[in-house]
Amino acid sequence: MKFRKYLGLRLVTWIFTIWIGVTFIFFIPRMFPSDPVENMIGQMESRSGQMDPAQMESLRHSLRIQFGLEGSLLKQYGSFLWHGLLHFDFGPSLMSYPTPAGEIIATYLPYTLCLSLTTTVIAWVIGNLIGLQAGFRKNKRSSKIMEGIAICIYPIPYFIVALVLQIVFAYLLGWFPLQTTMNTMGGTGAFLGSLLKASILPAISLLLVGAGWWIISMKSLSATTAEEEFVTFARYRGVPEKVIGKDYVLRNSILTQITALAMSLGGVFGGSIMTEIIFGYPGVGTLIQKAILQSDYNMILGCITISILAISTATLIVDLMYPFIDPRIRYS
Repeated sequence: MKFRKYLGLRLVTWIFTIWIGVTFIFFIPRMFPSDPVENMIGQMESRSGQMDPAQMESLRHSLRIQFGLEGSLLKQYGSFLWHGLLHFDFGPSLMSYPTPAGEIIATYLPYTLCLSLTTTVIAWVIGNLIGLQAGFRKNKRSSKIMEGIAICIYPIPYFIVALVLQIVFAYLLGWFPLQTTMNTMGGTGAFLGSLLKASILPAISLLLVGAGWWIISMKSLSATTAEEEFVTFARYRGVPEKVIGKDYVLRNSILTQITALAMSLGGVFGGSIMTEIIFGYPGVGTLIQKAILQSDYNMILGCITISILAISTATLIVDLMYPFIDPRIRYS
């Protein structure tokens, strides 16, 4: 009974969070000064010259229906919730009309997931291991050096690190391409090889800054936990330092980091946007930039809706797992 109540409350919170998020992203693009339909008609006229007024009006009406801009704002909102949120049908993309926006997102999404998920998990593991040492053995010189490096790296924005890496290793040394290029003509092996080479610099830029944050946060948590009375009592009992670090300090410090990891995994699109743009990486970040520049409502709504769903779902999963991770937490 307690589990059902716990699960029900979390599911209601999950649904409510998603609803608020998608409501915001529905109304914000409609505050833009540009109209995607008028932009598209303008592009058509620039290519083919003036159109017959009757044909233009018919085309305008047809496009407004396809882009979900026909009818009152409330009607558009209801249509978006039904088609976009429940069926992931965001309509055609303005940039690649008449290709559906969902189809384009599905093409770009795996690149971002591979890059961001991999770097986030690796940064989390490395950062927590280093942060544990820096906090638990804070008087050691190596711990102080690692903490100092993390403090210097973390405040640097992703795009600054990306620019420095691009200038040094791509422009000056020429070890990597300035912009992402995929070899689609040489088979699967050649394609994967070109993708791996193009992903190294973006991955390093995300990894460096991400690891810096995990080191700092884990160092603070583990240092505080190491001063707790139960750790002191364990030392009095003669428990080895390695066991104290693993079973006492790490297990009690890692819970907060697991929550933060869930938020990071859900928000993999955020940190990679500028990095993908700088390196020309074919991910969702680059797609969002193009969509904003061309006022592609459907593409913007699709990308951000998926991001909101990812963050909310990751948080829900962690909430449901907590009682299994920490026996002190009960379903209540």
